[in-house]
Amino acid sequence: MRSRIVRRVADATVADRTSIPSSDLTELTSAFGLGQVREQRYLADGLMNRNWRVDTATGSFALKRVTDVSRERLDRNLGVLAALADDGVPVCAPIASVTGSLVVEVGGGDWCLFPWAEGEHLRGVDLALPKVASLGAHLGRLHLSLSRACERGLLPAAPDVVTAEVTTPDRAVEKSMRLATAVAVRGHGSVFDAAASAALEERRKLIDAHAGHRPQGASPEGGHGWTHGDVQYRNLLWADGELAAVLDWDRVGVRPYAEEVVRTAQVQFGVGGVFDLGRVSAFVGGYRSVVPLDSSALVDGVRRLWWKRMTDFWQLEFHYDRGDDSCDELFTADEALLHWWTDRLDQVEDAFTAR
Repeated sequence: MRSRIVRRVADATVADRTSIPSSDLTELTSAFGLGQVREQRYLADGLMNRNWRVDTATGSFALKRVTDVSRERLDRNLGVLAALADDGVPVCAPIASVTGSLVVEVGGGDWCLFPWAEGEHLRGVDLALPKVASLGAHLGRLHLSLSRACERGLLPAAPDVVTAEVTTPDRAVEKSMRLATAVAVRGHGSVFDAAASAALEERRKLIDAHAGHRPQGASPEGGHGWTHGDVQYRNLLWADGELAAVLDWDRVGVRPYAEEVVRTAQVQFGVGGVFDLGRVSAFVGGYRSVVPLDSSALVDGVRRLWWKRMTDFWQLEFHYDRGDDSCDELFTADEALLHWWTDRLDQVEDAFTAR
């Protein structure tokens, strides 16, 4: 009986996440002037926010409920997209409501609307090398365009200095121990619980063995400025062999450029527990053909991301602290990559700096 109750609760939770209440949908279509809705379809590709394709009398649209960014930040980020589109960056500029707002609050949530863009999500490892290099160049042009938007006053001026916290080994071990306790108390003996417990124990060994290789100091090398924040395959649409749209601008922020280049390469080409180092080099080469980025900055960025992955447990915090298992598969994949990466620190850094 208990298993049936749990299943019904889980089914209801999924329905709540994937369905738009009819009253909210009516209010949204009125707010954006969409006319009668002919069909709505939940898009399961996203991890954090919720997205639907909505077909109406006036056309097809992407409707998004943003759940993890403040209204102020969302307004700011959406407000720059039209300028990026004019600059040649492949983006879908948001559609304003009938009152001129880019964000509408309905049902206690913040919603935004975009024209529907055709295309498919392709994993980085499925791109041919010329397209990988092209993607790197696109990221470089995106950074330059954001810099121009900043100069025009569409974004605040970037600070003169940025810092990046380097988690101490003791703090990382402390976090792992807290989560190990959470697994023991809140886990249910599942396969994931067993894998998480074993991974946390192994992570403490890794931290102890490699603490001497962690970044020194809180000042990243290289230039910094406004960046996208989450350039991964779910946020890219490809059509007819070309990049058609860069999606999800929720995390626009000031970061070291090397940080975004390295993170993008990791999420695109660190798949199946290994780095595709040939594609890493092609991607970074494409970026550097547009934006000069010193090798020292790239090495620093690679080492900082490696240590961040070593000392970060955010997927487990989602699972055990929030009861959110949507990112469980990311933990399993990232854990395998971390071990592979740690065994090949110099080799990975060489791939990022190859000419």
